[in-house]
Amino acid sequence: MIILIGYMGSGKSSVGKVLAQKIQRDFVDLDAYIEEKEQRTISEIFETDGEIKFRMLEHRYLKELLEAIPNCVLSLGGGTPCYAGNMELIAHYGVPTFYLKASIPNLTDRLWGERKSRPLIKYQESKEQLMEFIGKHLFERHPYYSKAGVTILVDGRSIEEIATEIAEITLA
Repeated sequence: MIILIGYMGSGKSSVGKVLAQKIQRDFVDLDAYIEEKEQRTISEIFETDGEIKFRMLEHRYLKELLEAIPNCVLSLGGGTPCYAGNMELIAHYGVPTFYLKASIPNLTDRLWGERKSRPLIKYQESKEQLMEFIGKHLFERHPYYSKAGVTILVDGRSIEEIATEIAEITLA
């Protein structure tokens, strides 16, 4: 298994799909897996049950995937590494983890048009507010993201380039 972490909008799912194809493994997106198991969207879980309940589900399904599907590329939600001891859980299983690191301006540009479908940023009313929110979040999440074995800078790079770099590291 290979795990991709990073802030929302950093390209984890897009890179993960290409990477999985390159190294001939299945691709699993944790958020999509949760939605399939729970038969509702992440936004619906946040709205009806709250973030704490969502984080508990997220931890449970991460553990399930670590135990059940060891030979895949797994992309985590942006907050997954920061809750419920998830990075320690991943370390326990010895899974190679890659942090896809994007700059605040890049993330702001990528997320601006998607904010209505993302529960944590849907109330940001200007790009400046969104940029400030992302900056604060990245500061808080840095200690967790920095636990990844490898940090990959993604600004100005194609999905193909990033996936190739990770494949080369993984197969080396």
